[in-house]
Amino acid sequence: QLQASGGGLVQAGDSLRLSCAASGRTGSSSAMAWFRQAPGKEREFVAAISWSGATTNYGGSVNGRVTISRDNAKNTVYLQMNSLKSEDTAVYYCAAGRYPYTNQAPYTYWGQGTQVTVSS
Repeated sequence: QLQASGGGLVQAGDSLRLSCAASGRTGSSSAMAWFRQAPGKEREFVAAISWSGATTNYGGSVNGRVTISRDNAKNTVYLQMNSLKSEDTAVYYCAAGRYPYTNQAPYTYWGQGTQVTVSS
């Protein structure tokens, strides 16, 4: 099971950190990722990280403004987002899979999502 949290209403230029707590088999030796979906748009890849943390991947629209990290002792993955823009407004989902893929299909487990709203 994956539990995403940390979303909220912020202003453009602010920072926000999302968390995704994994429990049971979903967090064990899994790569983790964040995707987002804005109203009327397809789900978009944001970032992914391998189990060890040695490999990270970022989506083009957020590259340079977000950092994905993890604390395996806490079974938690984080997404630090800086310089937020109105176009970052979306529901953010965390996912667990075998490798840090950049497409959503291979991910086996998904969290319920957390809403991020950026006002301009």
